[in-house]
Amino acid sequence: MYKFTENEFAELKKQYEDYKARGLSLDMSRGKPCTEQLDLSEPLLADIVTNQDCYGEGGVDLRNYGVLDGITEMKRIFADLMGVTPDMVIAGDSSSLKLMYDALSDAMYAGVLGSDKPWSKYDGISFICVVPGYDRHFAVTERLGVNMINVPLLDDGPDMDMVEKLVASNETIKGIWCVPKYSNPQGYTYSEETVKRMAALKPAAEDFRIFWDNAYVIHDLYDDNKDEIADIISECEKAGNPDMVFEFASTSKVSFPGSGIAALATSANNIADIKKQLTIQTIGHDKLNQLRHVRFFKDINGLKEHMRKHAEFMRPKFEAVESVLEEELGGLGIGSWTEPKGGYFISFEALDGCAKAIVAKCKEAGVKLTGAGATFPYGKDPKDSNIRIAPSFPTPEEMKQAADLFVLCVKLVSVEKLLENK
Repeated sequence: MYKFTENEFAELKKQYEDYKARGLSLDMSRGKPCTEQLDLSEPLLADIVTNQDCYGEGGVDLRNYGVLDGITEMKRIFADLMGVTPDMVIAGDSSSLKLMYDALSDAMYAGVLGSDKPWSKYDGISFICVVPGYDRHFAVTERLGVNMINVPLLDDGPDMDMVEKLVASNETIKGIWCVPKYSNPQGYTYSEETVKRMAALKPAAEDFRIFWDNAYVIHDLYDDNKDEIADIISECEKAGNPDMVFEFASTSKVSFPGSGIAALATSANNIADIKKQLTIQTIGHDKLNQLRHVRFFKDINGLKEHMRKHAEFMRPKFEAVESVLEEELGGLGIGSWTEPKGGYFISFEALDGCAKAIVAKCKEAGVKLTGAGATFPYGKDPKDSNIRIAPSFPTPEEMKQAADLFVLCVKLVSVEKLLENK
């Protein structure tokens, strides 16, 4: 455990006051692409200029109504990304979160394929939430009145012993949230065994759904050292559960978050059922934006090459944070952290009872982090220990400053906690 003297403690407090005097204003609260990453997609803006540019395959006039499930060309790119055929894809508008919200809200009011009644007609339903996890998943679930059950994320995926037991014993458990590759916030990737066990679940609820949010499927930091994720859709088919999974992906952090494309991949049966709802819900997505993306990326190879350019900006920021953490906190016993090979986040585990205080001290000195507790349902981290670090938006130099302040705050708060416990 961290050994310190009163003089060292006084020096830490002096350093902290010096940081406060600098007037820093750095935001590491969300996983946003930096300006340079956004600039990579600038050519996309010029791909549609005249009316003659607005026609898709087969001469379809994409300025008009129709094509509810997205243009064929865009569905083909997403199909290649997610390992399915284009007829198993719906291409929508900018946010996969919107698709997830729609899927869950539609289930609440109409059920899903195989439901005997809308989910809202039960006395109460639950979702399994893998923790730490994505705060927006939890916000959607809470907003729609769904109870949340925590299951810990291990370094190879959710604790599947717990998941299997829970879903098999309770028919009111209707789903599970998963970020399977480079999870938010820890950056873990589910093992092949975990994916196979997930696909082979035997839920008591016949209309149970896996919400497979594959947000970081192509967000590798290293081309020669990246995680691989097994294909959940084909595994569900093999296990006799073809309709059990909804897989989501998007270009939100690939092109422009403000005008990206999101996609849902699932079984042909689910697609047919969802299309019935789409005829009521919309008259068509932004097909011209989909066409812009197709002309920019051209195909899956163009998409992957584009992401290699993104990695050039992301790597030094992750490495800067990891270097500072190791130099300043390595071996002290007051914190641990993940070193992901991709995604957008690093997860830090402080001493129990310290996360909120660390985040507050950072904010006071000019560095905004994701709120402590955000990575758990209802914003309640039972240990008050998890902190999500989002290195993407600041410059590498700003990131180094922010990391230096962060480790200083970790030391200060940890010493205060240790003194309390003496």
